[in-house]
Amino acid sequence: MLDYFALFMVFFVIIVLFYGIIVVHDIPYEIALKRNHPQADAIHVAGWISLFTLGAIWPFLWIWATLYKPGKGWGFVQEEVDELKHDEQELKQQLTALQEEVAALKAAIAAKE
Repeated sequence: MLDYFALFMVFFVIIVLFYGIIVVHDIPYEIALKRNHPQADAIHVAGWISLFTLGAIWPFLWIWATLYKPGKGWGFVQEEVDELKHDEQELKQQLTALQEEVAALKAAIAAKE
């Protein structure tokens, strides 16, 4: 009876390890889905490939999945967008000032005539 229990435990442990490894390798894909990553499918495929490479690329998949942030994207473009918005506001202020000067000059010319 103890032999059957030991055999059951061996198979049970092997099955749990097998599925556990698959679940662990899917963690980057789950992160990518949660963050609405545009390349989530590629991360999922690379996770399966990582099973065959004994997890050698798995840490890079984790990094790839966590670099993308919802609403902000990769984070590199947002700084440029902020700079452009600042430049746009400055240009609008300059345009308003120039329009006021033109209006004042037109009024001065009209007053002389």
